Amino acid sequence: MSIDFSKAAGVHDDALRLRAERTKVLASNIANVSTPGYQARDVDFAASLRSALGDDASGGGSGDGFGGGLALDTGAEDTLYRVPYHPSQDGNTVELGVEQAAFAQNALDFQTSLTFVTMKLKGVAKAIAGQ
Repeated sequence: MSIDFSKAAGVHDDALRLRAERTKVLASNIANVSTPGYQARDVDFAASLRSALGDDASGGGSGDGFGGGLALDTGAEDTLYRVPYHPSQDGNTVELGVEQAAFAQNALDFQTSLTFVTMKLKGVAKAIAGQ
């Protein structure tokens, strides 16, 4: 009898992968805070997770509580452009405080999923050891 570790981790396997991808997008936004014309992007985590899990149920626009909201980027499946509270004169839509807050929240959510995976794997290890 074999153990399927992807099932042992549950939804957290996909959540960790998506959080890592969102970290890259948010870091790119922060790195381009002074780039004229740069459009801040974000990932619709809920839609991406539904897609990763194979759930075809359509959800409304996400809106992560940061910025003026998110607008669909037709170039990528679940990547969205962030609508700024205060657009700049040079066309850059990155607002450093908004991006830092989103980055920090994403890091906390990543750590939470990682903790769940660790706990589940410890439980599997105990089951294998017969404890």
